Amino acid sequence: MPKVLISDKMDPLAAQIFRNRGVEVDEITGKTKEELIAIIGEYDGLAIRSATKVTKEVLEAATNLKVVGRAGIGVDNVDIPAASAKGVVVMNTPFGNSITTAEHAIALMFALARDLPEADRSTQAGKWEKNRFMGVEVTGKTLGLIGAGNIGSIVADRALGLKMKVVAYDPFLTPERAVDMGVEKVTLDELLSRADFITLHTPLTDSTRNILSAENIAKTKKGVRIINCARGGLVDEEALKAALDSGHVAGAALDVFVTEPAKESPLFGTPGFISTPHLGASTNEAQVNVAIQVAEQMADFLISGGVTNALNMPSLSAEEAPKLKPYMALAERLGALVGQLEGDAIKSVAIEVEGAAAELNQKPITGAVLKGLMGVYSDTVNMVNAPFLARERGLDVREVRHDREGDYHTLIRVSVTTANGEKSVAGTLFANSEPRLVEIFGVKVEADLAGTMLYVVNEDAPGFIGRLGSKLGEAGVNIGTFHLGRRSAGGEAVLLLSLDTPAGEPVMWDICRLPGVKTVKSLRF
Repeated sequence: MPKVLISDKMDPLAAQIFRNRGVEVDEITGKTKEELIAIIGEYDGLAIRSATKVTKEVLEAATNLKVVGRAGIGVDNVDIPAASAKGVVVMNTPFGNSITTAEHAIALMFALARDLPEADRSTQAGKWEKNRFMGVEVTGKTLGLIGAGNIGSIVADRALGLKMKVVAYDPFLTPERAVDMGVEKVTLDELLSRADFITLHTPLTDSTRNILSAENIAKTKKGVRIINCARGGLVDEEALKAALDSGHVAGAALDVFVTEPAKESPLFGTPGFISTPHLGASTNEAQVNVAIQVAEQMADFLISGGVTNALNMPSLSAEEAPKLKPYMALAERLGALVGQLEGDAIKSVAIEVEGAAAELNQKPITGAVLKGLMGVYSDTVNMVNAPFLARERGLDVREVRHDREGDYHTLIRVSVTTANGEKSVAGTLFANSEPRLVEIFGVKVEADLAGTMLYVVNEDAPGFIGRLGSKLGEAGVNIGTFHLGRRSAGGEAVLLLSLDTPAGEPVMWDICRLPGVKTVKSLRF
């Protein structure tokens, strides 16, 4: 019988679920690191909240451990690389707090609309300043959602019930899904110009960091109110303070900050600003939900091998693992490539395998492609939840296996459908282990996909490569490798350069202005 340790305080329903499913469970909380190390070897599973630190030392002592389950979203207290090396699956419960977080965003919206915290302080001070606090109605106002996934869709539903109009910006929101949600899909600039209230529900990635920058805040409607219950770093806090001070932004409410615990902030004390200490998941119901979910997920894994919401690579058999590893590395990089180049417009994805790849289990290859693709927009994507996230976004995913023999001993092709038609990238393995790109959007090219890269599409003309190299050289950016392909002489050419350091925004603009340049993008692998 599998045995689980619950090492943090958790709702009693979790232990009951384990027992009902045939799993032996001990509830022993408050142990020191040394005490945990002394007993962890007895257990197949470890259920935690945020107090227990699952360090490398703890994992080394966990001789029988197969799964760590975090009742909640954040897993900063788990050494995931060490767990992966040990073969331990790490799970969390990313959706148990969805309703609670969505309701907190709505609560903060009302607090901003009626200036409730300041009105409360004033009234309790005996001032009775009835004429000072002139609020606004939410009825008939436009709510702008930045991020329309699980939590964003719940916020939209609640806002529609309040008779608000909802517009949404989300790269993966399909027109069909927008209709189902009852929202209007718009560009980010359109959302900024139209919204009376803006609420953020997107992960923190390179593409979303400071999505509400000084530049974007300046594009908003005067008098806008901003709410962030998602991640610190989505809003430029200094820029937000300046906008509040100037009166351009009428109010802002943050539940999350760049640095937490937020002991100090430039926003503290600013008129029109409301803050809460990361309370998005802090309700009794949410704590019960995550306890139930983590117990169910861990029991499924220990009893039947089912894996849900794993944050590291799922276990593979000893026979499959060495064979699949290089193919999955290639697949993930192809997914990341097409995601970074076409992510905003992708409607469907097809993963084709031929040659040696066609003889293997395609599911891990598909999962790796989706991990790379969805990783452009999510900081919690993994091999297990990537297909779920793709389905949630309305992406149609197809797998195609070819028995034919082509130009390469093995080939993986990732094709995406966009508003501008179908585009594809393809790669192979050199020496059966080294991932290599061999085709990008119909252009033959041979390139590694690693580190920081620069992607340039230009008109094939004499002298262009020299001018590009000069621009990078003048900026002190060194080129590691240089890969070139073209459709025909004098036609469209594609360049992929690996760079020792990223090219800054001024350099990117200089390259954009070179004669014949059509596209310039920075890529990361």
